[in-house]
This record gives sequence, C-alpha cells and structure tokens, in this order.
Amino acid sequence: MSQETLYPLLLNNNLHTKVWGGTRIKPMKGLDADSERIGESWECSAVPGSESVVENGIFAGRTLNSLVDEYGEKLLGKKVYKMYGAKFPLLIKFIDAESDLSIQVHPDNKMAKEYHDSFGKTEMWYVMDAKPGAKLYSGFKCQISEYEYKKRVEDGTICDVLQEHPVKSGDAFFIPAGRIHAICGGIMVAEIQQSSDLTYRIFDYNRPGLDGKPRQLHTELAAKAIDFKVYDNYRSEYVRKINKPVCIAECEFFTVKLLEVDRAFHRKLYKYDSFISYMCLEGTCTITIRSWEMFDKKNEPCVRKITLTKGNSCLIPAGIADFDVSPHNPDGLTKLLETYINNRDFND
Repeated sequence: MSQETLYPLLLNNNLHTKVWGGTRIKPMKGLDADSERIGESWECSAVPGSESVVENGIFAGRTLNSLVDEYGEKLLGKKVYKMYGAKFPLLIKFIDAESDLSIQVHPDNKMAKEYHDSFGKTEMWYVMDAKPGAKLYSGFKCQISEYEYKKRVEDGTICDVLQEHPVKSGDAFFIPAGRIHAICGGIMVAEIQQSSDLTYRIFDYNRPGLDGKPRQLHTELAAKAIDFKVYDNYRSEYVRKINKPVCIAECEFFTVKLLEVDRAFHRKLYKYDSFISYMCLEGTCTITIRSWEMFDKKNEPCVRKITLTKGNSCLIPAGIADFDVSPHNPDGLTKLLETYINNRDFND
C-alpha cells in the first residue's frame, strides 16, 4: 500500500446502553433524541464485538481492526506497530452519567495479562459538562488496609474513605490502573483509555442491572489491583490557552491535548510516529491533509479533507500526520481533544 491511499477516517456511531446512562449523547451527536439510556459512545474502538467501522471514503464499511491488519505501521506508526503489533492500543469514548457509576478499579498490564490475556486499563477524563453539585471519586482520602477495604465493601461504607471531587466543565483527571474511582451523576466526560473493557466493580449501591438482576462484583480481584496509597492531588492541573495546544494528560500509553481555537492552525506530528485522534467537543472544523492530489488503487481521488462536528471523532493515520484544522464557529471557540502516543519521549 502506498501512502497516497490513506486519508482521515470518520468512524460510525457505536452507542452503548447503560443502567446509569443518560439521554445527552444522541442530541450532542446530531441524532434524534429519545429515552434510551446511552451511557457511552465508543468513538474509536478495536475491542472485539464493538469495533469502530469507517463511514467515509474507499474504506467505508471496513472495521478499524481490518485496516490495522492491512496497513499496519502506516496507520499506527512504526514504533506503535513495533510495540503493539496489529492491535489498536486505545479506546476513546464519550460518557454520559445520569446517575452514579459503580465504585471500581482497573488492573495494570501485568495483572490484566496474567488473569485475562488483555491490556490493562489506564485512563483519563476531561469533564465536558457537569450539573450543579456534581462530583466524582478518585483515590483514597485516608490510608486503609486491604482488610478494612473488604469490610467497608461488605457494609456499604467504602465511599466514606474515598476522595470526593466537586467538578465543573474543563476539569481533568488522570486515572492510572489501580486507582479506585467513579464518575457520579450529572457529568459528561471524554475518556481516553487503553484498549481494554476490563472493570473490577467494587460497590454498585445494591441496584439491579438492565436485566433486573444485581450486577456482578469483583471484590477479590479488585483487592489485588488497588493502589492503597494516598496521594496529595488527584486532579490534572493545566493552564488554559486559546489557539495553543495544552497538554492535559501524558503517560506511556497516550498523550492528550486540549485545543480551543478560533482560527485555522497547522499540525505536523510526524515526530511522534503515531496515529492521531480528534474528538470534537464544541463547534465544527475542517481537517485538510497537506499533500499532493491523492488517488486510490483505482485511480479515483481519495478523501483529502473531512468536516468534524460536535460530538463526533476522527482518526488520522500516522503516515499523513501533516494537516490543517480550520474551525467554522464564528460566534465562539471550537474545542478539540487531540490524542496520540508520544513515542519520542517515552520509547527512545
């Protein structure tokens, strides 16, 4: 395959009903509103059984995994492909929590591999919207033992020892594997995480699931996964800047930058040797690849530009990571989350 075949990929709607879900994701994405409790929109997924499917261009109807299999390092980046092979390493979501998610924790790579033959699950949240009084849990506020943890799960007082964080739009949290946490009701977040659907549910408020039965708890596995250390600060601190990318999360698994812009800008990201994902949180923009006229194998013109609207996402292959982003929001800022893997800093 030649580089000329690649283009920015728009991905299909991949919606997930949850017992705690709300009704805000469909209207945000320009879909007809209804009463279905959509908790998650998997914007970019290679998780088997819930893979993203391409909507635009010559790859329309193809799954993300099939493209990774066929195009390998040209889509992922050479270093990403070397690390992960033909496995897309991230799962990118919008989450609408109408009510509280379970108190939970995720395993790290070592534990996930041993118990599930899977990636671990480190993640981050960017708070898009929060109703007055909204909060979330991240980490412990006091030191407890594994014994006390199990007793508090049993008697329903585990929340009493968790650090509670009031939240507002623009707040960000990094949630490394092993950190106990929960998104609570009234919050919408953009979530970037390792490509894993592993969750150890610790406490679920004794509520039934969508099938009317109690949801499974994973008390013992969670005890093995939890980092019981108390930290000074659980929030991700950053200084907001207009028309400049601002890093809000960075680790070996992903880098996430916030872009709030009211003018066109150029991004040339070959140095990171990674695919790039954009989530559009506000406004609308056009992304245009800086390249010569591109043709597919049938000598038909390829997609060179896409329009990205609020509540939707795209994936830019590593081989064409030189492009312009032009916002079309004359009355305000266009807001994007940019995600890639920073191979330059973490893998040299």
